[in-house]
Amino acid sequence: MNKKEMSRSRRKEILNSIIAIIITILFLFPIYWLVQISFKSDTETFGKVLTYYPREFTFGPWLVNLTDKNFLLSLRNSFVNAALTMLITVVLGVPAAYGMGRYKVKGSNLFLLTFLVSQMLPASLTLTPMYLIFNKVGLLGHHITAPIAIAASSIPFAVVTLRPYFKSVPMALDEAARLDGCGPLKAFTHVMIPAVKTGIITILVISFLNGWNDLIFSMTFNVGAEMRPLTANIYKFQNAYGTKWNCIMAYGTILVIPVVLMFIFLQKYIVGGLTAGAVKD
Repeated sequence: MNKKEMSRSRRKEILNSIIAIIITILFLFPIYWLVQISFKSDTETFGKVLTYYPREFTFGPWLVNLTDKNFLLSLRNSFVNAALTMLITVVLGVPAAYGMGRYKVKGSNLFLLTFLVSQMLPASLTLTPMYLIFNKVGLLGHHITAPIAIAASSIPFAVVTLRPYFKSVPMALDEAARLDGCGPLKAFTHVMIPAVKTGIITILVISFLNGWNDLIFSMTFNVGAEMRPLTANIYKFQNAYGTKWNCIMAYGTILVIPVVLMFIFLQKYIVGGLTAGAVKD
């Protein structure tokens, strides 16, 4: 490579870096705006002069939320929703993906098509039939109800994502497990699951976030106000006298903290899991 080509390549790298930095700033700015308003006082928040950082730094909006019993109850409900959704998705989705990926099942293509179609259905379309079913079996008003509904949309994603993973695992591993005396269940738990660990972590994260961010199912099936998650109670800072934007921003910051932390610490598994599951078949 001559000097001219090296110079051109260097300029291209610099240009790509600048574009990447600009895109990063554009995506992170809303989060920065959310956080910085959460530390502003009421006077500065509603002042005529726009400020880009807190000049009167205060933890007041955060203390309003963290000392509110209803907020803590909603926080607990959100964690329950997310944890149960994650558990149901993994317990049902991973074995289903394993069966479709490792065995020749009659009509498997039809099953896979059904899973793909179910991903396209809007939540509003499934609300009424689910409500009637849950009402019939007496599940309305229970903590497990909303996670079941959320998992109903997370499980197809888990199957579609993990199926290529299981198909890509060499059959020699199954044979080696049998030679070592492993039965089908033991081979599944001790051999196959560690082999597709990256994909399973991806499913854990996505299903947890689906439960954490849910609003429509929790509002519909959790008939008691004391069972509502964080996403359903953010309206409480809006009243006839105005909107407490700093408190809402503090509320929103607390709501996005688990999402940000999971992507920071598990991003290599999430990105790797989604891309690997998309191309292996």
